[in-house]
Amino acid sequence: MFGYITINQMELKVKDYLTYQAYYCGICQCLKKRYGQRSRLVLSYDMTFAAMLLQGLYEPEEKKESIRCVFHPGKKKMVITSKMSDYAADMNLLLAYHNWADDWADDRSIKALLAMKLLKRSYDKVASTYPRQQKSVIEYMKKLAVCEERRSDNIDEAANLTGDMFGEILVWREDEWSDTLRKLGFSLGKFIYYMDAYDDLEEDQKHGGYNPLLSVSEETAEEILKMMMAEVAQSFEYLPIVEHVEILRNIIYSGVWIKYCQIKKKRQEAAEEKKNEAE
Repeated sequence: MFGYITINQMELKVKDYLTYQAYYCGICQCLKKRYGQRSRLVLSYDMTFAAMLLQGLYEPEEKKESIRCVFHPGKKKMVITSKMSDYAADMNLLLAYHNWADDWADDRSIKALLAMKLLKRSYDKVASTYPRQQKSVIEYMKKLAVCEERRSDNIDEAANLTGDMFGEILVWREDEWSDTLRKLGFSLGKFIYYMDAYDDLEEDQKHGGYNPLLSVSEETAEEILKMMMAEVAQSFEYLPIVEHVEILRNIIYSGVWIKYCQIKKKRQEAAEEKKNEAE
């Protein structure tokens, strides 16, 4: 489901792109140091956004260093780490573990089962450190399964569940910013769910999979996505963030639409080709 919250590289300054990559690599390093090499496979760009958002809000001390990476051994890479990188790494692992659990429950995926076994000890450590977040993910998975099983005709039901869960993930601690972060996370989580549903439309239509967007038009789906990101932007602009604000705005106002535009363009080209063949 995840992987839609990323940058629009074409509209970023070079220095900002390098900073973004340094945060991404920083989370990767945190995963390795905290949970071993295998855990690095769960890394996602969604949590890079979370790390930079929370870093900008709370401004904990950062550590910058140049390292050689096993995935890119040719030259050294800059990495940036902080408490927020650690938190993002933990949430990355928490979400990935439950995604594997879902794959095992739905498809009896041996790959998912093996991944769960390999990282079970690491997962237990994260769960004990962040019981609120773990509880929110567990409840989300259970309620989402029920929603999909009865094929709810309420297009917001499953998206709201994703929003509630992601809102808890963005709340690092309970303080004066918790409500705003939950609101931002709620709208962003809904966007992620709808974006994933939009991405899967053709496959679900072909195979009869549950997808709340099957009942709405292309125009309505786009309006829903725009509305969600407008709410994200409103919450974001309320936060007193100065550090890396241009990168975060690039993600919120532009980056999240990259995948949508790619999918839409591909469908339009396929429809045009089909029309030309019919003629």
